[in-house]
Amino acid sequence: MITNKVQEYRKEFGLIQEELARALNVTRQTIVAIENNKFNPSLELAFKISKFFNQPIEEIFTYTKEE
Repeated sequence: MITNKVQEYRKEFGLIQEELARALNVTRQTIVAIENNKFNPSLELAFKISKFFNQPIEEIFTYTKEE
């Protein structure tokens, strides 16, 4: 299972979902789905997100083995 801190970082940067979506060239619905853990971004998008927030990818995305 992959969880993330996208919403936490987005709010810390003072952005609304639409602003983050525009900056990453995705739809607002994509941001909503990622924040709600309904969608795992592609590796490319995950790296774009980590670069945007200037954080290591492991700080934003966490993998937990399901048992």
